[in-house]
This record gives sequence, C-alpha cells and structure tokens, in this order.
Amino acid sequence: MDSFKMCITTLETCLSDAKMTKSCVDQVILVGGSTRIPKVQLMLQEYFDGKELCKSVNPDEAIAYGAAALASKLTGNTEESVQDVVLRDVTPLSLGINVNGDVLSVVIPRNSPMPTSKANSFTTGFDDQPVVDIMVYQGERSKCIENHLLGQFTVSGIPPAPKGVSEIMVCFEIDANGILTVTAGISSSGKIEKLAITNANGRLSKEEIEKMVSDAEKYKLEDQEFKKKAQACNELEDCVYTMKNKIKEYNIKKRVPSETMKEMEKAVAEMSKWLEDNEDAPFAELHLKKAHLEFVCKQQV
Repeated sequence: MDSFKMCITTLETCLSDAKMTKSCVDQVILVGGSTRIPKVQLMLQEYFDGKELCKSVNPDEAIAYGAAALASKLTGNTEESVQDVVLRDVTPLSLGINVNGDVLSVVIPRNSPMPTSKANSFTTGFDDQPVVDIMVYQGERSKCIENHLLGQFTVSGIPPAPKGVSEIMVCFEIDANGILTVTAGISSSGKIEKLAITNANGRLSKEEIEKMVSDAEKYKLEDQEFKKKAQACNELEDCVYTMKNKIKEYNIKKRVPSETMKEMEKAVAEMSKWLEDNEDAPFAELHLKKAHLEFVCKQQV
C-alpha cells in the first residue's frame, strides 16, 4: 500500500510544482506499465473525483517513444521529427542567501528552468558596515541552518553609510551545464566579487534532495512561524533604530523638551536591552513590543 500511496504523493507534488490544482486537469492519460494495475487506476480515478481515465495510448510504446526521442535529441539528431522536442533541466531545490535572523532569502526558486539568471538587491544591516558575508544555500526550509551550504565569500570595501543605505546587488546565474555563479556587487562603488559552484562543490544527491523536499512539507507550519518571528524581530530592531535617529534629530533641533527626550531615550534603551535578552521571544510578543515603543514615543512627541 505504501508503494501505491507514493504514486499519489508524486502526483500531488507534480501538481504543486506546476502551481495547479486537480480541477485544472482536463484529461488523465495513462502511460507506463504500472498504470495497468487496477488499484492504481482506481486510486487515480478517486483522486480526480471520478474523472474517466484515458487508456487509448499504449503505455509501453509511450515510454519507449519518449526514451527514443530523448536519445535522438541528446545525440544531436537534426531530423524534423525531433526538432520540436525541447529538453529543459530545472533546479531541484531553491537557491538563496542568508539574511538577517538566519532566514533564507530565495533568489532562484525550485523548479526554475535552466539556464537561468536572477538578481535581488540587499542592504547593509548596521551603520557603517564595511563588509558583508554572502553565504549561498540550497534547500526549501526557511531557516538557513536547515539547508545545505554550497559556499560563501566576502564583499568588502562598502563605503560608510547609515544602515539600509548601501545596496548590495546579488546575482545568481546557472548555465546549461548546471554551474552556478554567484556575483555580489556594491552598487555605489561598482566593486564585484564572484563565487562559482559546480556539481563537485558538494551538491546534494538525489536522495538528499528528495529528503529536503519532504522535510519542507513536513515542517511547513514550523518554518512559517519561524519566518514570521524573524520578520517581527527585524521590524522591532528597525523601529528601535528609527527612534534612536529621531532622538538625535530632536536633540540637534532642540524643539522637544528635555524631560520628553529623557522619556524617549529611556524607552528606546529599555527596548534595546530587552531585544538583547529575548532573541527567542515569540512573534506575538515582538509585535506587541514594537507597537508599545511606537506608542510611547508618539505620546512623548
């Protein structure tokens, strides 16, 4: 029964990867020897809510024809009969980098056709940040530590600037041979660093990839909660940073009473200390702390 259930699991994964639901399927065509098994046919029909299965194609001939067409295309056959056959490899797992809070920021999603090239823009995490470490991961989990580290490199020489101002453009490019090249450049200076990753650089095996996809589904809710918490933590840190800058601005302009400034400084200092001591605080508490800080500072002004 486990083997029969695996057929349906594979089908569900296929539909999910194609971002389709079973209601989008017009016709279910049976190919391959195992589709002759009555139990497989029954489970398929039940899965598709009683839809009639198409059995007009010879299941063995279909597989043999596909294999022959593939072999012909791979050997460079120029005959017209195989010219319309298009072979596209896809990325087996998502590819991305580590961002604030150990979160995987996906640059190239799973199942993207190869060759492909995509770029995302990132900013510095603190004032006058001189360097940034680019850690490249492969996997489907939200937390970087749960994914596979492919490699890392450092981009240095970032011009001094406030947090979030200096921009780092990260580009992922995969060629037809599956070689991944990651490029990171400082937008303001044009300085660029590169990392090339081949299949020999510790790529995962087929079994490891299947386990990663399975784990991603298994821990889906846990990963969603982690991502929400990390985002709430980053938003609270940004709020503290913004309030500190406002205090500096008010101090320069001297438009806010000193007593008010003390209250704001006290609130921001307490929140900074709380953040240091409560890195594992739940999403709801982080969200409330941000709302409280905004309220206190607004009331003072």
